[in-house]
Amino acid sequence: MKNTIKYIALCLVAVLFASSCEKFLDRPSEDSYNSSNFYQDETQCIQGVNYLYNSPWYDVIRGFYRVGECFSGNYYMGSSPYLQFTVNGSDKELSDMSSSLWAVNANAITVYNRLKETTGVNPDVVKMCEGEALTWKAFAYFFLVRSFGDVPIIHDMSAMIAANNYNEVYKAPRAQVYEYIVMLLEKAMTLLPKKVANKDGRIDYYSAEALLAKVYLQKAGVSGTLNQEDLDKAAMYAKDVIENSGRQLLPEYSDIFRMQNNKNLEALISWHWDASAQPWTAQNSFQSDLGMNGMDEFGDVWGQWNGPSIALQDQFGVSAIQDPSTRSDVDTRRKATMMLAGDTYDYFWTTNGGFDYLRFFYDDDYGPSGTANASDKSMNSPTGAACVKFLYGDGNDHMAALGVSAGRMAYGLSTHILRLADVYLIYCEAKLHGPGSSTTDAFALQCYNDIRNRAIPGSVSAKTSITFEEVFKERNLELALEGDRWYDYVRVGYYNPTFCVNDIQAQRRNSWQGTLNDVYKAYYESGKTAWDASSISYNAGEFTPTADAILAKLAALPFPAEDVVYNPHLEDEPQEFDLSTIKF
Repeated sequence: MKNTIKYIALCLVAVLFASSCEKFLDRPSEDSYNSSNFYQDETQCIQGVNYLYNSPWYDVIRGFYRVGECFSGNYYMGSSPYLQFTVNGSDKELSDMSSSLWAVNANAITVYNRLKETTGVNPDVVKMCEGEALTWKAFAYFFLVRSFGDVPIIHDMSAMIAANNYNEVYKAPRAQVYEYIVMLLEKAMTLLPKKVANKDGRIDYYSAEALLAKVYLQKAGVSGTLNQEDLDKAAMYAKDVIENSGRQLLPEYSDIFRMQNNKNLEALISWHWDASAQPWTAQNSFQSDLGMNGMDEFGDVWGQWNGPSIALQDQFGVSAIQDPSTRSDVDTRRKATMMLAGDTYDYFWTTNGGFDYLRFFYDDDYGPSGTANASDKSMNSPTGAACVKFLYGDGNDHMAALGVSAGRMAYGLSTHILRLADVYLIYCEAKLHGPGSSTTDAFALQCYNDIRNRAIPGSVSAKTSITFEEVFKERNLELALEGDRWYDYVRVGYYNPTFCVNDIQAQRRNSWQGTLNDVYKAYYESGKTAWDASSISYNAGEFTPTADAILAKLAALPFPAEDVVYNPHLEDEPQEFDLSTIKF
């Protein structure tokens, strides 16, 4: 919470002085206004909320996939404390994530309060912007409560600062935090317009309603047993979004994650990043951490030492040590999620004939934007796989898609954090009752079958009954590496932690033993005809998380140490919060 105070002190300046090259994020010149003369017309009101779509979220990025994907077993990072369930309050990525989430909370309510003071502007525009700010505040709290459990409810940062009691705030029980998130979203929905088939990338009524459905599903088990009323509300809100929002699943799964589709009919809530990097925190930097050295020409990529896990390969029914020519690879989401030997991509390195995963490592004349490959000419992934989601390609790909140049750790690929496909599966799970249950609900079957038919077009038999376990797995296949999987375990862990422990301990979370690079290189040099991975085996003895370690992190991640020093009450038992004091 120390960082909360730091960010609120700069909040009014920050929300006014962010800039961008995209129309969606356009700002006036920085010397043309100040806090007393801003929010004077429709354009300024919209510009005032644009900042919430990127900059305060920037330091969430590394925690986003460490928590969401390493904990869950989808992403391998060697000795990472997130993979081994040993993360503590001194961890930098955890501290950065917490600070960033509190920054969103501070910025969102500051924008909202400033908009409430606006006069002489079209009230529909003002209400729309207010609703966007409250939705972002709700999403920040949604991340906080799912990550840290009981957290303080701080509705108005400015009021807390004025009262000078910021180091005396107690945590609220997580059940009340969920109720607070519901209040934020219900208020937002009274302000936001209902845009049918929204294509502008902005939050609208259905965006907030989709998040509300996700919140109700998540909170349904927080008491220790599933609450049917919460499940029913999750299903009701999800169905309304599906039937009435005009949103659609994109026909091609991989198209969701391409820059030219930054604003698409499947995306409900997205971080829209600014490649111009003004301010620095407005830009996307995912490729730097998740891509392979030499993926672009800016010398800013270093993710080749990690990779999508063997456990995730198992989920898709594929293996990095399997001959690519014999791989049964019918689910189109696999290739759009992670690269394996033999994969090629026509949407990366488009001016260089496309991207070939093996050629990338073993052809000295093959590189981004037509230049020599800058990698160290070795396949270093301990799992044999590399990320695809969150990568944009090279500079020419960026220019072709967005019309602006990428830069070092700065690109404009949007990050979709709530998609329509998620809402489909929210409805399915809401019609079930936890592990061991099944449903024949007609709409749930339609949703499930639609997801499967897109993933494996033309070869999936329609299901007439679905189980919880099928839906739980389908969520991972659909949303893998999108920062959400751990929170599926948190949700189920509220009421059935044994299921989560068993599922996680059954994963192959470790690396391959042997030199997989030699296997890949020999295969490539044989003209992709001779495959011999007999020297490779699974390193079963590397690490297995204990049940106690898993249960501890399911309950709550530790607060950053600096926050606890600043406010020791974060270590105390939570105190009931009077939600009737919340005023909008």
